[in-house]
Amino acid sequence: MENNAQITSSSDHDDFNALPVSVKTLDKGFMINVLSEKSCPGLLVAVLEAFEDMGLNVLEARVSCADSFHLQAVGGENVEGESSMDAEAVKQAVMMSIKNWSETTEND
Repeated sequence: MENNAQITSSSDHDDFNALPVSVKTLDKGFMINVLSEKSCPGLLVAVLEAFEDMGLNVLEARVSCADSFHLQAVGGENVEGESSMDAEAVKQAVMMSIKNWSETTEND
């Protein structure tokens, strides 16, 4: 069973809050995609910290941070047994990390 979901948030004063984030449920974990046409220094660290806070291990990842930002990662839960996390929770956590990162970036 696959669960596909996409969430975007927008802000008039900050393009980074409008970054598309998609999360797809896999058999054991999630496929997470974040894309920006702009370079986003520090965003990779913020997203990886969100994964850690959620208890997700990065099992596989492709990242481009040069002229644009693109992260495609497969994350699996640290705990054995039933999955206690769903795609919506993962999306919300990633979106919150982007929001917090963008607010920090604005203040620099």
